Amino acid sequence: MSKLTPTPGQTVGPFYGYALPFNKDNELLAPGSPGSIRLQGTVYDGAGNTIPDAILEIWQPDSAGNIVQRTGSLVRDGYTFTGWGRGAVGNSGVYTFTTINPGPLKPGAAPFISVAVFARGLMNRLFTRVYLPENQEALANDPLLRSLDPERRKTLIARRDPDGGLTWDIRLQGEDETVFLDFQQDGSLDLASGDLASGDLVADQS
Repeated sequence: MSKLTPTPGQTVGPFYGYALPFNKDNELLAPGSPGSIRLQGTVYDGAGNTIPDAILEIWQPDSAGNIVQRTGSLVRDGYTFTGWGRGAVGNSGVYTFTTINPGPLKPGAAPFISVAVFARGLMNRLFTRVYLPENQEALANDPLLRSLDPERRKTLIARRDPDGGLTWDIRLQGEDETVFLDFQQDGSLDLASGDLASGDLVADQS
């Protein structure tokens, strides 16, 4: 029997339209629903160029801080908040979700939305968070944000738009690189910083 030659590793992008997208995938609830907002931003590579074929997934609690636990998050019925969404960026690198402001998971905690990024050149998806900008005391006491220096911390905090929506850009490398997270087998949370290819872990959040 001849020895098999391993094939090269494959990255998680670019992406194609078969099977992955579904109707209203970036609408966690219908646009115009009471309390609905737009979460938007641009995805950049290390050179500052926009990435036209990335895909983002988000998970979040509802406005009261409750995690949706019913089945059927892929079903968009036009009125039910699902807590999960997937959106592809356009040719300009811009993504958009229709969602709501998440509530804190516990009293006094800083509300945030969990994000996964799939893009060309990545061997695995990247995990991060986007925090609401308003509650400065909660942001200052958040364990993850507290472990970062101010310049790194700001990459995880969205800005509030005049219409009430949120804008938050993602930079995969380079100046103002977004802080990315690494979840270990035991469930602890680490920060992945610096060159994405190195995978260095710089702070234990367990």
